[in-house]
Amino acid sequence: MDNFPSIQTILDEFIQHISEQPPVSAADLPNIDLYMDQVTSFMDDHLKHSKRYPEDKILTKTMINNYAKNHLLPPPEKKKYSKDHMLLLIFIYYFKNILSINDIQKLLTPINNRYFKNTEGHDMTWLYSRIMNAEPEQSTRIGEDIRQLSESAQKIFPDGPEDEQEYLQLLSVIALLSYDVYIKKQLIEKLIDSFSFPDDSENNKK
Repeated sequence: MDNFPSIQTILDEFIQHISEQPPVSAADLPNIDLYMDQVTSFMDDHLKHSKRYPEDKILTKTMINNYAKNHLLPPPEKKKYSKDHMLLLIFIYYFKNILSINDIQKLLTPINNRYFKNTEGHDMTWLYSRIMNAEPEQSTRIGEDIRQLSESAQKIFPDGPEDEQEYLQLLSVIALLSYDVYIKKQLIEKLIDSFSFPDDSENNKK
């Protein structure tokens, strides 16, 4: 394993990475409607820092069509997607790694009904910007949590074989991170299941 960076180096680089990658700003989105190919190209360019492998696709045509089919995303108008569509797609991109399609639909339906293409009062840009403006502070907290988790992981196997210490630390870090994600996912699902979402009653009557 001498040819690979240390676990602590990887963690430090990741913390630095997330601190330097703010979420896509609503101001970065074009104010003109886009065709599908333009949408996927924009997403691929502005969210490329989140790829695991260079050849990965952020969003594909099939994904976007499925989101519209499952009512996560309003259908395009004359095959073009608006800025509001783009903002919703960014939300979906972050949610889809954690939540089921049904949970995302439940969470986004009130947004689609109340803020999408709203020209009176609060709109999608307002909603998106308020949430994303809080993300840098959250990234700082996440970085601090990762450092504390790493310190905890280093204390788990102090008496382990010397030649296995690096692997045991890796296992500990991954196990603690996985448990953290597992617990938070459960909390997210409980919040969704416990909340009476706006317009649920109307939808259930259909």
